[in-house]
Amino acid sequence: MSQVTESPMKKISLEKIVLNMGLGKSGDVINIAKTALEQISGKKPSTRNAKEAHRDWGVRKGEPIGVAVTIRGDDAVALFKRLLESKGNIVKGKSFDNFGNFSFGINEHIDIPGVKYDPQVGILGLGISITLTRPGYGIRARSKHKAKVGKDHIIKSKEAQDYIAKEFGATVA
Repeated sequence: MSQVTESPMKKISLEKIVLNMGLGKSGDVINIAKTALEQISGKKPSTRNAKEAHRDWGVRKGEPIGVAVTIRGDDAVALFKRLLESKGNIVKGKSFDNFGNFSFGINEHIDIPGVKYDPQVGILGLGISITLTRPGYGIRARSKHKAKVGKDHIIKSKEAQDYIAKEFGATVA
């Protein structure tokens, strides 16, 4: 019997995790959110500025209204395990797209294991976006001779769900 081996180019891995807190206003809340994201990730977050003005909400163009941090490598894998634990190791199937990405939210950041309640910070919610990748995906981001990833090489929703279930023991509902 011949054993079918999978191509090493088809191996899926975790590329990055982006933690985002959209606050909708600037001021002290931005610094509080930065503190919370630093507690969660151990990395220094950056602010996200308003792209356009919204008079009714009191937001001016260029004003910081959110905070985000990107985590890659082994830190991302360790953080992802903690984030899954806070969600009870369950990820909704409809949160996956057809390009190897998925997102979910956490209502209270203190639900994440290893994060303690701080009265100065309070309780904040955050959005989490995870990007999966395969070897060869760099062709879409390189500076010279950019190219598209072939349709057979793109990570389908089902493949991403299977990877999360197999690698991290999560249940896809």
